[in-house]
Amino acid sequence: MSKIVVGFMLVDAPHSALNNAGTDAGDRTDNIVRVKSIRRGRKVYPYVSGQALRYWWRDTLEQKYNWNTSPIERQKKKKIAFTHADPIEYDDDDVFGYMRALKPKEGGTVTRISPLKNSPLISVIGQIPTQDFGVMARHEGDPVLYEHEFYSTVLKGIFSLDLDSLGVFYLDEKTGYRNMYPKLEEKAEEKGLIKDEKNKKWVMPEDVRIKRAQETIKALPYLQGGAKLTSHLTDVSPKFLVLAAIDGGNHIFMNIAKEENGEPKINIEALKEVINEYSESFLTNIYIGRRKGFMDEIDEDITKLTEENEKVESGTIKESVDAFVNEIPELIKQ
Repeated sequence: MSKIVVGFMLVDAPHSALNNAGTDAGDRTDNIVRVKSIRRGRKVYPYVSGQALRYWWRDTLEQKYNWNTSPIERQKKKKIAFTHADPIEYDDDDVFGYMRALKPKEGGTVTRISPLKNSPLISVIGQIPTQDFGVMARHEGDPVLYEHEFYSTVLKGIFSLDLDSLGVFYLDEKTGYRNMYPKLEEKAEEKGLIKDEKNKKWVMPEDVRIKRAQETIKALPYLQGGAKLTSHLTDVSPKFLVLAAIDGGNHIFMNIAKEENGEPKINIEALKEVINEYSESFLTNIYIGRRKGFMDEIDEDITKLTEENEKVESGTIKESVDAFVNEIPELIKQ
């Protein structure tokens, strides 16, 4: 049995430019800042890169939960940067993964597939970003004009957290699973990690694994970050959230948001379908969180869903997160 946390979230971006692509060489002037966007057919969909979301997530864990984050080393001549690749000492090296090329005598290249995986945050609705003109005029002489884009939309994203891999470090000679090197194995023994010779892995104490897993999810209501905050100030924490743990790796909540008449909507029928079809795969209840004032029109549908299915619980974002993380200890101990 595999134990995977799966989550779906919506971020309200009513006047935002959360992740910019910089200038476009084809623009008529050199001072237009474009937002990141993709095309599907004729429609344009603004997005926030998966890397940017991970940066917000890591930063929130450091600020809110005092995570010991791995220092970054940079080799300017080779134009590369890497963390310490020490998931025993540093929480984020465990949860967010790493890659580091050590000298052959030190163990060679080590890599770790991140137990935490996420998609970009992509606009639910297609739209054309607005161009906003600004001016720098606090100096003598002519003012300097500039432009930047922003949008008004709702962004959707999915993520997963592999509880079987969190706090578990492998020795396999294959990419992503060669997490350990001699000095790290020495530290593992000193710190009391359990070595599983048969399965070629080291395992952190349960209390550490539970803490890291719980805090990774508990950070969601406090997510912070994004570009242009001084002039757009977007709250990037989820306003709608679905959480559950399943036996399996497929992300079942991927397609529960849709565009309807130019507005973002939750497809309640699609949500019901995946809950029913994967009922045997759920290892926990399904928790649905929503911020009051956001998509209030689905309140009755969500209430009805919780009445029809005892495995579905709903509440505020924080209530749903807190209720879900209380199920994590039992999953890790299994």
